[in-house]
Amino acid sequence: MKADNAIDLVGVTKKFDEVTAVREFSTEIKKGEFFSLLGPSGCGKTTTLRMIAGLEVPSEGRILLEGSDVSSTPAYRRNVNTVFQDYALFPHMSVRKNIYFPLKMKKISRCEAEPRIERVLRLVNMEGFANRLPQQLSGGQRQRIALARSLVNEPAALLLDEPLGALDFKLRVAMQKVLKDIQRNVGITFIYVTHDQSEAMTMSDRIAVMKDGLAHQIASPDEIYNNPATAFVASFIGDMNFLHGTVRDNDGKTCLLDVEGRKVTANRAVELGKGGEALVCIRTERVQINPQRSVENRGSATLSRIVYRGTDYEATCRIGQSEIRAVVQAVAWPIELRLGDTVDVAWSAEDVIVFPREEEADVIKYSAEAV
Repeated sequence: MKADNAIDLVGVTKKFDEVTAVREFSTEIKKGEFFSLLGPSGCGKTTTLRMIAGLEVPSEGRILLEGSDVSSTPAYRRNVNTVFQDYALFPHMSVRKNIYFPLKMKKISRCEAEPRIERVLRLVNMEGFANRLPQQLSGGQRQRIALARSLVNEPAALLLDEPLGALDFKLRVAMQKVLKDIQRNVGITFIYVTHDQSEAMTMSDRIAVMKDGLAHQIASPDEIYNNPATAFVASFIGDMNFLHGTVRDNDGKTCLLDVEGRKVTANRAVELGKGGEALVCIRTERVQINPQRSVENRGSATLSRIVYRGTDYEATCRIGQSEIRAVVQAVAWPIELRLGDTVDVAWSAEDVIVFPREEEADVIKYSAEAV
């Protein structure tokens, strides 16, 4: 336990009868950090948050809050607050009374509480709304008041369980910026649960990417995106091509692979020996169409699909029995290209990530037939 840690999770496991929802989760969350729990439904992220909040008791392991073991401490005695998706505001109380409520429970007088209420209203930019009822506010405004009520106690950590899920897309994007600005201004530790990778990548200092109760990787957004620890993380974060390959040679620094009869070079450490079956991964935005400059991996392909997406084009190309997708900025797209054209597809050896083929079972796939 370090002095600058807000929360320590030490081998935390949670079982519900025969189901293990969280498996041996360990991490240190620093004071003032924006830490996100990210993953698909049922991965254990909300259960982890509920254990930190005191709403669930760990089956194994310990939870430390500012150095004190709170594993068995009830929720009302923990110096943390939780913000839920449904806001949980009292409809019969004004904004001011909603914010005052947690202070009232601590027997803090209205006179003493008023400066704190005014401060959090300024913090969430809602100074002129103190006398309104929750039903007189928009969804985004209600979310800001829920935040203000949770912050007025000055907790050691604020726990947020998909708080933006009920908002429309543009409001959700705007609130992401508001949340990050508020967190930066107050300096309180935020622990944020979401299944939305863009939310986590936009706001977080670090992210725990979870699946089946396991944390596959805990790192910064940059590290997770560019150096995913597993094929699951590679598939869940961003847009990735997955190709089958066989290792030709591997000296620990450079790996040569055979992909559809073509040589592919990866300038990364690969834990596979010669002849090993590999899953070869390249980000879609790293794939180039008819590039002008020379790159290590290049070959011909047939253009089989073109999708215009406003700011860019997504091109699908056939390479033997495989497909590879490229996302090209609209301003750089060769407008003369047509379906069926033969094009050069290319990517740098630095952009090739290789995993053992057996990890393909963990890759997130969405079938066009299922939607």
